[in-house]
Amino acid sequence: MSTRIDVVAIARELAPGFAERAAACDQTDAFVAESYANLKKRKLFSSGVPLELGGGGATHRELCAMLREIAHGCASSALAFSMHTHLVATTVCRWKHGATVEALLRRIAAEELVLVSTGGSDFVDSSGTAEKVDGGYRINARKIFCSGAPAGQLLMTSAIAEDPQAGPTVLHFGVPFNANGVKVHDNWRTLGMRGTGSDDVTIEGVFVPEASIGVRRPRGKWHIFWDVVSTVAWPLVYSAYLGAAEAARPIALRQAARRRDDPTVQQLVGEMDAQYAAARLAVEAMIALANDYDFEPALDRTREAYLYKGLATRGVLGAMERALEVCGGSSYFRANGIERLFRDVQGARFHPWPEHKQHAFAGRIALGVDPV
Repeated sequence: MSTRIDVVAIARELAPGFAERAAACDQTDAFVAESYANLKKRKLFSSGVPLELGGGGATHRELCAMLREIAHGCASSALAFSMHTHLVATTVCRWKHGATVEALLRRIAAEELVLVSTGGSDFVDSSGTAEKVDGGYRINARKIFCSGAPAGQLLMTSAIAEDPQAGPTVLHFGVPFNANGVKVHDNWRTLGMRGTGSDDVTIEGVFVPEASIGVRRPRGKWHIFWDVVSTVAWPLVYSAYLGAAEAARPIALRQAARRRDDPTVQQLVGEMDAQYAAARLAVEAMIALANDYDFEPALDRTREAYLYKGLATRGVLGAMERALEVCGGSSYFRANGIERLFRDVQGARFHPWPEHKQHAFAGRIALGVDPV
């Protein structure tokens, strides 16, 4: 059995070094490669794997706190790493509920294997084709928003197979980045989170064995798999956004200090802190729903997760808007640091689903209608 590690303490130790490089990565669109090297050296890529399978034994709650601390130093490092971390956490949850995924978890622990997700862009419908061939499937697809792709080793993705009986069926599987036919495109040029390396990845004619298919589900229909993913993944991802927003508060307070007697500034600081409180409460509610993997996947729980996700998004964005106002005109300068954090947290709007779709999803469940 491996030794349990204190992931929050390690993250707190690494965050200042990440902070020193964050602005340069943002300005040059460079992937946070050094951050990933640091994380791997400290065995954080396997930290969420249970001790009995060779990992660091961190709980889901501890992983959320770890990402929040990393984001205090570098939002891009935290968000990219959250995409790996949520894949590990979801796999651990499935393992605890009886899924045959032990081999993957042991491999992550043994190799500090770096996982990359395409689930955010694929979600319920997926994309790409899986052509049935002898012994498996031939995959062709172009995947977007593949955070961490420059350092990725295993792409956790999906594609659509045409099943003669069941109709369009989404297959979930992993593809090694070093497989012939897998290509990472250096095309991540964005408003914010510029260091995440969320490049497009193309898969051309890659063979996936039948035995490597982890999940099969009808295309375009809600599946219990998403009840697990939605409950486990979003607290991790939004812990990164919360940490990024929190990094702006001390900057704003320093800028406001010389105007501390101004009633308008006082009110803005109070409004800013109210938004931070709302974001923290929403993220905490999501973490509580996941209950360190001790939950039964269910639509009602998933509905709550998306409602809290929407509230967390509002809180994070609201806090950053107020932080800009608290700083005043100085927030417009890149050297201040606020404008980069403001751009970074805008990504919280776009993870599936955007707010209007989340509301429709929650409303449909409340009304007893098919959720999608």
